[in-house]
Amino acid sequence: MQIRCDMKLRKQLLVTPGRAMTFDKFDPDHTYGWEKSEVAKRLEANTARLDELQLRLFAESRHAVLIILQGMDASGKDGTVRHVMSGLNPASCRVTSFKVPSAEEARHDFLWRVHHVVPARGEIGIFNRSHYEDVLVVRVRELVPKEVWKRRYDQINDFEQMLTESGVTILKFFLHIDKAEQRDRLKARLVDPAKNWKFDRSDLDVRRQWNLYQRAYEDALSQCSTKHAPWFVIPANKKWFRNLAVSDIIRDTLEKLHPQFPKPLFDPSKIRVA
Repeated sequence: MQIRCDMKLRKQLLVTPGRAMTFDKFDPDHTYGWEKSEVAKRLEANTARLDELQLRLFAESRHAVLIILQGMDASGKDGTVRHVMSGLNPASCRVTSFKVPSAEEARHDFLWRVHHVVPARGEIGIFNRSHYEDVLVVRVRELVPKEVWKRRYDQINDFEQMLTESGVTILKFFLHIDKAEQRDRLKARLVDPAKNWKFDRSDLDVRRQWNLYQRAYEDALSQCSTKHAPWFVIPANKKWFRNLAVSDIIRDTLEKLHPQFPKPLFDPSKIRVA
């Protein structure tokens, strides 16, 4: 089943390559005319289509797809993986979460641990956080000098260009929530025993640096949204719209890759199985 992506929506959420952006232009509550009642069937159709396209992608093994999810704490990265990618086959899809670098990782350049887990042709890779932490956390916490993290914008763009030229299609989603929504979600993690495990005291430290992180994200998205690896700002206060927008863009991207089952090197009609 094919459903055309809302191309106007895709364009509205795109961080235009080569232009500076600010979050003032993106309302985290915005749904761009979509109603919640319209979304369930479309999500169901998207999930089914993604399952079919993933199988074709795997069988063809010509392209890989890398999906990058970034956002403030409680913005919904885990929820996006759980709801949007629920129909994907784990045999050819891997989710990688990036935490504080290990001792071994810290002995290498900042992209070493990332390149190691880039999806192979035929696979879909999902990064929950990513190499962008090295122009975000390290900047806000002043872990490296300014001249170091500023160089990383160009290094990231070159890295992603190289991946693209090697057959990796890159989609980058910033899940945009406001500070009030984050407060409510963090409180929910304290109230609900089933969510207590998700709460980390360090989230409060990051929350106190909200404005610094917002500026760091604005710079990262402005510097690193390119034609070959675009950033999309996804209004994520409403989880149902977040899921719709992300699934629509992923499905549309896979449709454009147009993966096909490879033709057999033999005539199946002449094969007999005893």
